[in-house]
Amino acid sequence: MGKCCKCNSRLLCMCLLPFMMTGHLLIYIMVSIFVTMSYAPPKITIHYIAPGISANSSALASHPLGPFWNLQLEDRAMWNQLQHAWDRENNPILRGNTTGISRKPRAQLLTEIARTHDLNSFPEHMGAFIRSMHCREYPLLINQPEMCRRSSDGSGVDSPVLLMAIKSQVGNFENRQAIRETWGHSGMVEGNSNKKGGLVRTVFLLGRQDSSTGPHPDLKNLLELENQKYGDILQWDFRDSFFNLTLKDLLLWQWLQLYCPTATFVFKGDDDVFVRTDVLLDYLLTKKKEHILWKGNTNKTDMDLFVGDVISNAMPNREPSTKYYIPESFYKGMYPPYAGGGGVVYSGSLAFRLKEVSELVRLFPIDDVYLGMCLQRLGLSPSHHPGFLTFDLPVTDRGNPCAYKSVLLVHRRSPKEMLTLWKQLQSMPDQC
Repeated sequence: MGKCCKCNSRLLCMCLLPFMMTGHLLIYIMVSIFVTMSYAPPKITIHYIAPGISANSSALASHPLGPFWNLQLEDRAMWNQLQHAWDRENNPILRGNTTGISRKPRAQLLTEIARTHDLNSFPEHMGAFIRSMHCREYPLLINQPEMCRRSSDGSGVDSPVLLMAIKSQVGNFENRQAIRETWGHSGMVEGNSNKKGGLVRTVFLLGRQDSSTGPHPDLKNLLELENQKYGDILQWDFRDSFFNLTLKDLLLWQWLQLYCPTATFVFKGDDDVFVRTDVLLDYLLTKKKEHILWKGNTNKTDMDLFVGDVISNAMPNREPSTKYYIPESFYKGMYPPYAGGGGVVYSGSLAFRLKEVSELVRLFPIDDVYLGMCLQRLGLSPSHHPGFLTFDLPVTDRGNPCAYKSVLLVHRRSPKEMLTLWKQLQSMPDQC
């Protein structure tokens, strides 16, 4: 009898065991849910800081205010829409392991987006820019393939320290000649106060005459004669208009890569500026020495120099009567920091990086702003130099040679004013 009870008790325990385990599990789950619902996580400070460097701390930096890849279209302006579409197509996260720029033809994407915009609503010159903004390749009509390989002055030095690339137009013969006879002289140039200088080469960047501005005399033969005499003209087969100036930057970078890849520095400017080339050489050679010393302690060999008169927090000009007018239907937002006013200087190695990144940035009709866009895409900012006087000296100082002592560039000067100023600076008083 006792034996039978033991068996029944054991059997009962075995039967009740699953129910007991299930009950414990239910209790555990209920307690977990209750704890989870009642748990309040600690509040995270909105201004999360991560390791880095900032102006407020030598060890910490604030987190980014926006996502690294912005996948949302913020507005419907045409340029922004085109750039947004390109950013998505070239986003490495969305493209996976594929590399390279968008494989969709630029003209096809432009046509697709242009359908949603009335091109006739834009000013005529803006409409002309939009219709051709996908074109980046133009044949050279006049080339100088030996510009950086010849040494006609007998110096034995072929690689220029400074290449002066001047944006000009076919009819601006006087401007080009004044530059050749003054600050744009091609050859060995001494630094200021007989300091060590270097080889300077000058080229003038031209397109075709813009026939849309009215009838012009045919200057083709005169231009050919000028080029035969001086051999410093680069001309491409595109219409030379204000909104096409950006093309001169793109085509210059292509030309540099093919024909002048060893230029240490590049100056890009207009043909109505005056540059103190000797002082500029002093500045650039000092920067080169600093870079050589600096790169000895790092693994970075490229020199990210881009200098000019930097304009920050600029907004597009919305006044239709100005040549800088950018309709809100074409572009919305702030401009990135950019160097404007007729002249900038940058390192030759940076020119090739600008060329590469320009393939990811839609053409913009204002060349100075476009350079700022490309720099921003590279994660760089232009450096401001007070010697770039893009808004000129005070009127009372313009005739005083001593006022130009610390000047690198002045905008604007006529051919006659260039020649006069050059002569005055050659005999600058010692007391300056």
